[in-house]
Amino acid sequence: MYDYHTHSNYSDGDFLAAMLAAAQRQGLDGIGFADHCNVSADPSQQQFAKEFGFNLDLTHERRRDAIESLRERYDIAIFDAVEMDYRPADEADIADFLDTATFDYAIGSVHTVEGHNLHDETYFGAKSREERRDVVETYVDRVVSMIDSELFAIAGHVDLPQRNEALRGLFSEDHYRRIASALEMSRTVPELNAGRVTDDYGQFHPGPAFREILAEYDVQFTLGTDAHTPESLRENAEELAAFVERWDVDPVVIQG
Repeated sequence: MYDYHTHSNYSDGDFLAAMLAAAQRQGLDGIGFADHCNVSADPSQQQFAKEFGFNLDLTHERRRDAIESLRERYDIAIFDAVEMDYRPADEADIADFLDTATFDYAIGSVHTVEGHNLHDETYFGAKSREERRDVVETYVDRVVSMIDSELFAIAGHVDLPQRNEALRGLFSEDHYRRIASALEMSRTVPELNAGRVTDDYGQFHPGPAFREILAEYDVQFTLGTDAHTPESLRENAEELAAFVERWDVDPVVIQG
């Protein structure tokens, strides 16, 4: 069992060693550190990166050295990865950075629309229902563009707005089919993301209705706890393992 989506102190997670110890205790075969990274030239995106300390574009070589120094202490495969913020306007900058940084793999994620993080219930909740539908439409457009770009091995939490109560339920079957169709034609693989399965949202990404449509298109997925702490890694890995056993699925293995 490989967990391809965790975070460390190089973005908004716990220390590398603490996350590795938790993964080993959990009996994982491999763990991927996919810390947040943003290389957009847009001022609002740069400000967000500064305020949250998402500076992997500046620190990835230092993190790589740290991972190498920890390998011999843990009997587990360790992947040097990245979770990139994606906007269509940033494709050239993202491509240049990924070519230079040579990560084992990259996760692409759409986190913002209209310059606001999609978790922002205050901002999106103040909009009319029609405006919120437009936000989800924009999100889907960007996810499809991200998949079509072929920049990423993994597409992160492809129905992320479902986490936000103000946007939840606004995905249509057509939205799901557009994303599924793009994935069917792409090397990019979606993940089964457990980042909110144990909290008030209580679902994997993608959700059940979306997973049914992905199955129609024969789209497989990787596994990711999206864990930021050792405790969340343990809890989310248990949920993923139970899902795999219950539904007898065979997750995709990414060759780093």
